Amino acid sequence: MDAPAQPDLQPDPHGSDPHGADAHGFKRRGMLFVLSSPSGAGKSTIARKLLAADPDLAMSVSATTRPMRPGEVEGRDYHFVDLEEFRRMAAADEFLEWAHVFGHRYGTPRAQVESMLAAGKDVLFDIDWQGAQQLFQIAGGDVVRVFIFPPSMEELRRRLSGRATDSEAVIEARMARAANEVSHWDGYDYVLVNDDVERCFSGVRTILCAERLKRSRQTGLIGFIRRLTR
Repeated sequence: MDAPAQPDLQPDPHGSDPHGADAHGFKRRGMLFVLSSPSGAGKSTIARKLLAADPDLAMSVSATTRPMRPGEVEGRDYHFVDLEEFRRMAAADEFLEWAHVFGHRYGTPRAQVESMLAAGKDVLFDIDWQGAQQLFQIAGGDVVRVFIFPPSMEELRRRLSGRATDSEAVIEARMARAANEVSHWDGYDYVLVNDDVERCFSGVRTILCAERLKRSRQTGLIGFIRRLTR
């Protein structure tokens, strides 16, 4: 698939910065914060904890062609669409990224992300390595990529089996895909091992806080330095 057109993911340098300014006049660009892991390694749990703890973070809800599962809610877990609608959205360049996963299609709606950034939120993505790569090609330094490893492949299989939602054939397919996903770990900025969910969550939250303070995101820093050195 051709890379989607460059979206306008930056604040207007001549207008108001949606991420506001602190007491020193620093303004900050928003970021696209990506969590990836093999299915069963815990990224969805980490994502939920992160969203509950941070009001300045909003979840990007993917569109998918897969059927809704028990307990899922339209618009909260996914936007559920049929294949024809997904193809229409892709052809109309309505996705920032999309990919085939286990026979279904998943994509990130562009308008939703732009709206959340405009509202002053950083945006959290629960996507695989293909989506992370596409986002990085689009937004570069405004994308922060975190990969979460399971403690071992044996533990990953145990977690998948413990869900009791998938057949043995599906579990085997997920394990094969997990090996492929793990092989792309070096395309990420940070890697963590989820052998303890609270420790892993703390690590992810520390990364988010540090990235928000990164010099390259402080768009008002030069003005502050000029005032400081007059």
